[in-house]
Amino acid sequence: MKSMPLLEARSIEKSFSGVRALRGVSFDLAAGEVHGLVGENGAGKSTLIKIMTGAVERDAGSLAVAGEDIRQMDPARSRALGIAAIYQQPALFPHLTVAENVAIALEPAGLLRRVSWASRRRAAAELLDRAGAALDPGRLAGSLSMPEQQLLEIAKALGAAARVLIMDEPTASLSEREVERLTRAIERLRAEGLGIIYISHRLEEILALADRVTVLRDGESVATLARDELSKAALIRLMIGRELSDIFPKRDGTAGQVALELRSASSPAGGVKDISFTLRRGEILGVAGLAGSGRTELAEMLFGLRPADRGEILVDGRPVTITSPARAIELGINCVPEDRGRHGVIPEMSVSENVTLASLDAICRMGLIGPAAERRTASRYVADLRVKAESTDAAVESLSGGNQQKVALARSLAAKPSVLILDEPTQGVDVGAKAEIHRLMQELAERGMAILMISSELPEVLGMSDRIAVMQHRTIAGMLSRGEATQERVMALALGHS
Repeated sequence: MKSMPLLEARSIEKSFSGVRALRGVSFDLAAGEVHGLVGENGAGKSTLIKIMTGAVERDAGSLAVAGEDIRQMDPARSRALGIAAIYQQPALFPHLTVAENVAIALEPAGLLRRVSWASRRRAAAELLDRAGAALDPGRLAGSLSMPEQQLLEIAKALGAAARVLIMDEPTASLSEREVERLTRAIERLRAEGLGIIYISHRLEEILALADRVTVLRDGESVATLARDELSKAALIRLMIGRELSDIFPKRDGTAGQVALELRSASSPAGGVKDISFTLRRGEILGVAGLAGSGRTELAEMLFGLRPADRGEILVDGRPVTITSPARAIELGINCVPEDRGRHGVIPEMSVSENVTLASLDAICRMGLIGPAAERRTASRYVADLRVKAESTDAAVESLSGGNQQKVALARSLAAKPSVLILDEPTQGVDVGAKAEIHRLMQELAERGMAILMISSELPEVLGMSDRIAVMQHRTIAGMLSRGEATQERVMALALGHS
């Protein structure tokens, strides 16, 4: 006999200003189950989670927790029913200790209540142990790494007697080792009987963790698949109606003249040494390696953020010195950084303002920005890159992650570079946006642009690169052609094996 679901949503409907976000979505979660929830940005995942946690009220449909019909859900009721959500950016007080953060979430408020510090630390230690977090309760939360913060959030949820744990993109900013640590914690929670809703754009994680997966598309639940029915190709087909081969379009381009060459270039302060390679026009050169191998530091050296002080850098065969981003742009080198939120876009500014930031000279007259020229430039790139925005006057923070990434790319392209550095170009974006960005990369290469693509995703490196430079200990350990490259060979070089 099938056990009663911990959480059950049936035929959920929700509209915002006449736009239907959810169209009869159904979903259920069992005790001791990891249930993956996948879909492109805008598919309805966030709206469904907000309804479950009481942040948004549903228009129609039913919601039940452990068989109890919940007619009206709000955040306080959701917490009381044992539903807890852990988001990509944990909500902690950085200047308080680990134990104090746990206490704020769990202890009742009151001005005249006495605090037993020993009991508080002991309770926090017990919860941290259950979460698999080897943390000192006396440490400041601000000193914790991202995975440690997420484990602390799990400890808080356990202390609140959570039965349903919602994890929204928990690994978007984690290294492979940190992902393994979080995975072990999830396995422990599943063994304890918690139900876990796991939302991620990383389909490999979904396939490894989930007992079942529900796919949302355009606000509808199009399928729920059991573990033995799961495959990456099947999920992609359900999410976007395209085959896996469309995500990494096949390239048969011909590389042209050398656009960029490094000869034993080093930046001791920047953390890279003895880097040598050539990058040709029309070529996508992938850069792979483990976290800490020097991939991002290489991009920073080439973009003048951490200038090289040894060796040579040549652009179009001429030796150059790159001392700043302005000098790099002047030489035809531009960079789309890894952290688009901090360095790629300015969220509060409009699409137009973001797109033209690196090419103001082209739209200025007598030192003043021409609004019409700014909009024309932005509109051209918005159309070329298929950025989905209300208008070029819309704030970038109102766009999806994939469209923000396209705006960051548009800003670099507006400066008309001959060499483009892409650091984690598809990090944190959905499969559909990833396919669009890969299509753009291929088109740019076909037009003769030289592209240096840094990625921690091996399928992306293997699928998009003409050649692959593998970094290890902050230098290039080996170079592989497209025909030579396999996951095993790349990982062997990354780990220091010949």
